[in-house]
Amino acid sequence: MSNMKATLIARTRIVYSAHSFAELVLWRVPTPVLGSAHEFKYRLAYVVDLECVVRYDNEVRKGDHRHFGVTANAYKFSTPERLIVDFQKDIARWNNENRRT
Repeated sequence: MSNMKATLIARTRIVYSAHSFAELVLWRVPTPVLGSAHEFKYRLAYVVDLECVVRYDNEVRKGDHRHFGVTANAYKFSTPERLIVDFQKDIARWNNENRRT
């Protein structure tokens, strides 16, 4: 990031149950994070029983990617709205495939 500051757009925690929650953090950055081609830095995590089971983020040099259980792969970022929709779909998928939530 350059000398200009990142602007926090959203930081929220959504509690789904006594054992699960999601945390969403999104910043607008003055220059793209190394490995990404857009003006956002983000971290969306779904935690079940203190374990992060779904995560979308764009770490420096790693670019946009998603974790689903132990699998990680590239993610094609388009908009913050689409990111949230995709994240919510993966939460629903995780809950459907893992009934412990």
